[in-house]
This record gives sequence, structure tokens and C-alpha cells, in this order.
Amino acid sequence: VVGALMNIATTLAGRVAVNLNFTTGKRGMEAAAGQAGLKTVVTSAVFVAKAELELPDGVEPIFLEELAKEIGAGSRIVATLLALLAPVRALERSCGAVEPVRATDVVTIIFSSGSTGEPKGVPLTHFNVDANLRACLQIVPISTRDRMMGMLPFFHSFGYTATLWMVVSVGVPAIYHPNPLDATSIGELVRKYRATIMFATPTLLQLYMRRITAGQFGSLRLVVAGAEKMRQAVADAFRDHFGIDPLEGYGVTETSPVLAVNVPDFRAPGLYQPGWRRGTVGQVLPGVAVRTVDPETYEVLPPGEEGMIIVRGPNVMEGYLDRPDLTEAAFHEGWYVTGDIGVFDEDGFLRITDRYSRFSKIGGEMVPHGVIENALECSYGGDERAFAVTSVEDDRKGERVVVITTVVPEEIPAVLEGLAAQGLPNIFVPRRDDFLQVDAIPVLGTGKVDLGGVKRLAAERFGPGRTASA
Repeated sequence: VVGALMNIATTLAGRVAVNLNFTTGKRGMEAAAGQAGLKTVVTSAVFVAKAELELPDGVEPIFLEELAKEIGAGSRIVATLLALLAPVRALERSCGAVEPVRATDVVTIIFSSGSTGEPKGVPLTHFNVDANLRACLQIVPISTRDRMMGMLPFFHSFGYTATLWMVVSVGVPAIYHPNPLDATSIGELVRKYRATIMFATPTLLQLYMRRITAGQFGSLRLVVAGAEKMRQAVADAFRDHFGIDPLEGYGVTETSPVLAVNVPDFRAPGLYQPGWRRGTVGQVLPGVAVRTVDPETYEVLPPGEEGMIIVRGPNVMEGYLDRPDLTEAAFHEGWYVTGDIGVFDEDGFLRITDRYSRFSKIGGEMVPHGVIENALECSYGGDERAFAVTSVEDDRKGERVVVITTVVPEEIPAVLEGLAAQGLPNIFVPRRDDFLQVDAIPVLGTGKVDLGGVKRLAAERFGPGRTASA
């Protein structure tokens, strides 16, 4: 709750809010603080102690516990009157804004999670975030009668836009919890406060199915999953357990972040309009242009043909923080190149199939990791994610596919038999000694699979100079 209040106060003060990803540790926070030129970090001494965090060097800490002692009854009364009666400009001045806040001013810098590479700073303006919110609210049915369960961290673009500014824009009551992995507490909060809307990731939905009873989620009417691809088995299991279909959306940090989303069907006498389609991420938001193109020629592809997803719209960032080289590489003639692979159907529903960065080049052939993951999950048939595919260098073929899995070695032969039965090319089928069993698939603080952590596990076991029996 205080995190939400600090973000709102910082924005009213005309400052740029940078929510540090504390799960990256001191080194990761120092990298973000250095790139953003931070001088101050506001935090809680209790939280720092409980999470056993080391704060980044070079910034002055302000502890909220000390700050709270300075806020008396008089300050609270004045603040209440200002909030209720003062015009916006007077409110901004009272919060410390030196100049009027403009739509083109940067409101936040969000650092990419680094799941596929080095984290990059993404400056988003008031206009970027507001445009994304207005587009979402045209199609996502949310009103002041709803209650939002917010547990996605604000250092993640999905959490920042959907569970912070959507709440403020609509005036939706919100229930916040700082740890999305604390399923027990989240289940009890949803039940206690009768939350009706929840945004999550597919990985979190799997966790909640294991630890939360169906009755605790009985008040939810809308569950939207994003940030990573949702397998159909997860969606089906969630519906079977809780009695509600989780709707999948799609976006990237650089687009503030939502690009497409499934929504509930619309029904009226004599009218039925489907709002979601199984296996897709929904239709593109109003006011946003999305194309699938040939990755070599950038020729626009027709429905039914798989290609690279590019996007243009008011929600797209202007460029990466102090990285003109990365910015130039990320845009093509004004279109942001997402690096994702997708296909539109005839009705405009978008299906994400993989990322161009998640390929291995084996013997000159491009082998998609996502295709192998989906095939492995289908062969195994479990409700929870059990496989994560990555690659390591290989002296003979250039690269070698490695599968990180929670499945015991004795079950791998049966999984491989099922894989072969799906008709995958032989080069897509991993060998038995390409599997590495772990207790749990690595997960980021955002609730997504930690692809960087998966790759490190693979390199430790199968990297150059190591063998399968190492």
C-alpha cells in the first residue's frame, strides 16, 4: 500500500519514479541506480531487514518508518483538504513539483527483467502509460464496483500499469500484498476483501492452484494472465479448480506494456460477440497498430502466416535509456520490433508462438525452444510447468538443446516417446542425456520463468568442458 502511495506522490511531485527490482540483489539495483542517476531510495527498514537486502551504494536511503514520525494530525488534515478541494496544479506544487507536469515528461523508468539478457532501462512518459490505460479500459470491463487484488510488483511494467494506475484511473478499491509467491496470504486476502479482479502470470496461477482452495477465489470474476505464454493445460486446470477461465493477454515493457488481451464475451438479445479465443492472447487494443512481418524483408504477412510482431502506437517508448545503439536496433521505420513470433487468425485474434531470441542453431537449422517446451508439456500431461528449454555451446553442432525439468529421470523415456509421436523433426527432439532435473524451475520476482537462471543452470552442467555426467 505504501509502495502505491509513494509512486503516486512521486508522480504528483513531478519526479521520475524508478521501482528497483530488489530480487536482483545489490549488484542489480546498483546497475539500475547508476543508469537512472538515482540519488535517493525510499524504502522500509523493516522490509530491508526481513528480506535481508543490501541497499545499493551511492544513494541516500530514506526510511519510511522515520518519515512517518514527521506526519502528524495537522499534516493529514491539510493533505485531505488539498486532495478534495485544490486544483491539480496547486496539488502538484504542494507535493514539490517545480514545473507543471507535461504529458511528454517521463513518469517512470522500468528496467527489463533480464530474463533473456542484460536489463535495459525503459523510460515511459505520462502519455505512454495513459494511452495504454485508456485503450485497455475501452475493452476490459472494470468499474468502481470491482475490487482489485494487486500482488504484481511495481518494478514490473504489468504491475505498474495494471495494478497501480488502472486502480487510480478508475477509482477501484485495491488490496495489495508485496509477495506474489505468498499464495496462502493472497488466497485469504481475496476471500476476506471479496476481490473481483486479479492480474497474474501463468507461473503464479500454477502456484495458486496448489495452495489456494476454490472457495477462497469464489469472488473473482476476471482473471487476466500475462508476462509469459500460458499453456492450455494450465488454463484448463485453473478453470477446473476455481471455476473461472483465466484470460491471456500480451505485451512488452517497451509498450507500457499491454498490446492485446482476451476479454469476456459480450452477450445481449440478438447479439453475441466473442471476446476471447482459446490459445490466443486476444485482439489488439484500440489505437494500437500491430503487424506480423517477414523478419528479413519486413513484408506484411496475411492472416494464418507466422511472422515477427512489430508495433506502433502512442503507448510505445521513444527509446532505451542512454542506449541509442539499442534503440536503433529495436525500431524499423518507426515500428518497434518486439522479437516475438506470432500469427493472426481471420478474426484478428493473435497467437504467440515463440521468440526469435529463443532459438538454437543446430547444424545450420533454427530450433525453437518454445515449440519443444510445448511438445514436452503435452507429452508429459501435467498441470504445472515441468520443462524449460535453453541451449549451450557445442563443439560439434554449434549449439545443444538442454532441458531443465522437475520430472524424475525414470519418466523421461516415456516423455520422449510421446514427443516422437507428435511428429516433431528429429533435430527438435532432445536426447535423454540433455535433461537436467531440478527441484523447481527458476522463477523471477515478477512471476515469470527466469530464462537467464535456466541458462546458467544448463551452463553449469553442460557448458564447454563439462559432460552430462559431470
